[in-house]
Amino acid sequence: MKLPNLTTRIFLGMVLGIAIGYFFPATTSGFSGTDLNILSKIFLRLIKMIIGPLVFATLVVGIAKLGDFGTVGRIGLKTLAYFYFATILSLIVGLLVVNILKPGEVMSIERLPAKGTDVGVTVQKLSLENFFTHIVPTSFVDALATNEILQIVVFSIFFGIAVGAIGAQGKIIIKALDALSHVMFKVTSYVMAFAPFGVLGAIAAIVAQQGLGILSGYLYLILCFFGGLLFFIFAVLGTICLVVGIPYFALLKEVRSAIILSFSTASSESSFPQTIEALRRFGCSERIISFVLPLGYSFNLDGSMLYMTFATAFIAQAYHVPLSIEQQITMMLTLMITSKGIAGVPRASLVVIAGTMSLFNLPIEGLALLLGIDQVLDMGRSATSVMGNAVATCVISKWEGEFRTQPIAIDEVTA
Repeated sequence: MKLPNLTTRIFLGMVLGIAIGYFFPATTSGFSGTDLNILSKIFLRLIKMIIGPLVFATLVVGIAKLGDFGTVGRIGLKTLAYFYFATILSLIVGLLVVNILKPGEVMSIERLPAKGTDVGVTVQKLSLENFFTHIVPTSFVDALATNEILQIVVFSIFFGIAVGAIGAQGKIIIKALDALSHVMFKVTSYVMAFAPFGVLGAIAAIVAQQGLGILSGYLYLILCFFGGLLFFIFAVLGTICLVVGIPYFALLKEVRSAIILSFSTASSESSFPQTIEALRRFGCSERIISFVLPLGYSFNLDGSMLYMTFATAFIAQAYHVPLSIEQQITMMLTLMITSKGIAGVPRASLVVIAGTMSLFNLPIEGLALLLGIDQVLDMGRSATSVMGNAVATCVISKWEGEFRTQPIAIDEVTA
């Protein structure tokens, strides 16, 4: 008997997780939905287990096939230019949504967090110096062990260029790493079979811990934020695809499993292998995918960018602190720069928001207003970032003339 496709299995996992979390809340004695969180932890650990080798193998092969350093530099500049363009758009959308819908004012929060409330986030100085020192690995093995994707990418770029430069001897390494990438995709197919259980555990734990009641208290805020995400996904990304000549809804259909998986686990990394396969099927060049997509997971987190301006302005509204147009533009530019240095930082979005709030004399205790629903909001952020990176990869493939107008037929590894 053939199993339903992965999308259906993940959706069933979400539904079953909600039911288990609702009927077995954390307040009950004995078994509760939070006990199933171990399934989510196992799945995410499996994903982290394969990301490092997969990124290294695919990226080195892709760069070696790109050829000389000039080609790598040209594609790299195009990629970074697009990432910053998308970042600006996502930051602007976040500001527009929060200024038009004004969730901080409409909700009229009477009991604001008391001064000294522990929000579990330490304000860190985020600077270009921190960023540049962070991206250069002191040890490639350590970068693999800690899943520092950006550091793995940096080493892979140097390694791939060197492999391509040594000629015939390099072809041996390329062939070996190409074989390794195929092995890792096979391992991915095994890991993805566990995805529905990981989703079930993640959703059950969230519902059991926080309950569905928290959604009603913050319903307007959640609707505003998710409305902004949907506007970005369909209006902004859809327009970009229309201008570039990419069939947007066909792409959306292709990556739907990756989006649902990231949404349900609140992790864009969880769908990284799935997104690679979806883009290959859609017709993107393999060497462009292997170069652009890993960079996107460090430089192009559209959902998180939108959240940063939205959340900061929301807290300002809740505390009745008016922000002028000039201050909001300054906030946007600050976030555009500092957000690129958050790779590998735990609870990265909240850390950057905390640092930005300090610039405008907003009380850091205001973060407590978001902590209760941060996991729910993170689900939307993660799914949006996956779609943003899928569009980015297609755009660069199109600009490089390496986008097939007809999707290629590749058997779905997760089927």
